[in-house]
Amino acid sequence: MPEATTESTRVRAGILGTGAVAHLHAQALALMPRVELVAVSDSSADRAADFAARWAAGGAVPSVHDSLESMLATAELDVVHLCTPPGGHAAQTNAVVGAGCDAIVEKPPAFSLAELDSMTAAAAAAGRRLAVVFQQRTGSAVQHVKRLLDAGAFGAPRFAICHTLWHRDGDYYEVPWRGTWAGEGGGTLLSHGIHQLDLLAHLLGEWREASATLWRLDRDLETEDLATGTVLFEHAGTPVVASVVSTVLAPREQSIIRLDCERATIELVHLYGHGHDHWRITPAQSIDPAEAAQWALPETEVASGHDVLLAEVYAAIAAGQPVPPVAAEPARALEIVTALYASAGRGAVVTRHELADPALRGPLGTAVRDLRSTRGRR
Repeated sequence: MPEATTESTRVRAGILGTGAVAHLHAQALALMPRVELVAVSDSSADRAADFAARWAAGGAVPSVHDSLESMLATAELDVVHLCTPPGGHAAQTNAVVGAGCDAIVEKPPAFSLAELDSMTAAAAAAGRRLAVVFQQRTGSAVQHVKRLLDAGAFGAPRFAICHTLWHRDGDYYEVPWRGTWAGEGGGTLLSHGIHQLDLLAHLLGEWREASATLWRLDRDLETEDLATGTVLFEHAGTPVVASVVSTVLAPREQSIIRLDCERATIELVHLYGHGHDHWRITPAQSIDPAEAAQWALPETEVASGHDVLLAEVYAAIAAGQPVPPVAAEPARALEIVTALYASAGRGAVVTRHELADPALRGPLGTAVRDLRSTRGRR
């Protein structure tokens, strides 16, 4: 693992891809006094130049490059943020760590477990860090709820809901790579639902098996516009059944996680990020109000977000430590998604242990039930 930096050392960062999510990364970097954005790269020179000018700090404008190779060859970098479509993440990560830099990768980390295997192996061989951005697991409410869950305060969790109810119309899918197996790797389950699945797994821990059906009800896609399924988790030796839904067909958008435990129900209802107001803990009727009062969220609130996650990652980099838990375990959410897609293709439950089979670690393309009427297609 790389050595810790000194108090006077600045960590030099580069960003590949300057679309919308890259601005969240740059905003987070601007809040860190010992981190400097020194280079950006994008296939669009104009967009890269505008991005560099927008995030110049102290009069220093990041250098602009038209490729990752150019940025790695000419800029002095310690960390590279990959804010690109996931299809390129494997090759890009391998190039970044091979150049001696740590890699911070947006979700989904890769199109397949095989690609992610190559990324983690390359990072390990180079002695560099690989951090994956699943920012929904950040924030003071998540930390509080997870601590109480793990301590058994709520009793054993029994049932969970993990629903990603979003809306994406035809204009969204005008981008050529979206809605295709080759370009996007999967449908709404991979591109959208993976966020909430990662948060649920962060709270509950290991999973055992998964089953799903993929549906095409309205959108003109190769992939699914609705996924429905079940994931069986195990929390402290207790099985937990989770209902999973991910769709782009919901006009009233919500992201929902609900845990029904022996002694309480925990609910999170939000959209793309959450603070304390989005959480509710409801004790069972048998719980003493004085005890339930101790479950209240902390007075100091930290909302979820890229800034929180990246601050923890850079703190680990500065201290010479491994990737912190908030950005570790990059494979777990992708494993669950992989099992759900594999189940849809097989028409049967897929267990976690079956994912050791190389045949299940490749691309996710699989069967989708198309229920669109000829009249209703668009």
